[in-house]
Amino acid sequence: MPTPRLTELPDAVLRLIEKASGPIAGVETVNAGRNSAIAARVRTADRTLFVKGLPLDHPWVWTQKREADVGPYVRNIAPELHWHVEEDGWSLLGFEHIDGGHADFTPGSPDLPAVMATMTRLADVPAPDVDLKTMPHRLRTYVDDPADLSWFTGNRLLHSEWNPHNVLMTDRGALFVDWGWASTGAAWIDPALWLLWLIAHGHTPGQAESEAAAHPAWQDAPPAGLDTLARVQHRLWDSIAGESTDDWAKPMQHAAQAWAEHRNAKP
Repeated sequence: MPTPRLTELPDAVLRLIEKASGPIAGVETVNAGRNSAIAARVRTADRTLFVKGLPLDHPWVWTQKREADVGPYVRNIAPELHWHVEEDGWSLLGFEHIDGGHADFTPGSPDLPAVMATMTRLADVPAPDVDLKTMPHRLRTYVDDPADLSWFTGNRLLHSEWNPHNVLMTDRGALFVDWGWASTGAAWIDPALWLLWLIAHGHTPGQAESEAAAHPAWQDAPPAGLDTLARVQHRLWDSIAGESTDDWAKPMQHAAQAWAEHRNAKP
């Protein structure tokens, strides 16, 4: 479920921002995104920040720490993290502010090659020595046989959440944001999860796989592993769509079903 967004920053939050970055010259709350109680552009004397945050008692506050932990490893493909504070009931992250729009995932979009270029750079980042969930652990409840989870093991850092709102198109290329669900696993999993969002934005399963095939790790993706991931994602998105009122849940459910049918069609 979405986290309610505050339209004004509490005094305690303003004090923490000033403690980390100096006097505030201006604040503008941001509506995009659904997982933060606070999202705001904050101007100080010498810079503009993007600040996101959650109360320390929020069930997803661990995603804030995960973003902070991953930040040093993704400097070249994500906005730079300037600080992370946990005080006075709040967990706050202060990032460099990036001017850029969200990626267009529709067929023929000029954004797709840039997204793939950055995703390819991510594939070269080994899993950092921080506390991350593994893809086998995350997908464990959706397999027929626990042995199927072996397809997803690996030592690559994965973003895993490819909503186009998590991709900013900038003069530096595509930059990835919202690393709260960063995980470890086989490198081919990221392009495989990305192609579901391409299907949801108008690609056929075959077209989406062709886009994903530009990723260097795709050639190493075992066909049986892709078949298994497609079935797993179908079940996962059925579960999400059954509980979520988010406007992207149903399209993703339909996309996952289409990919599963494509991968597991009878000859």
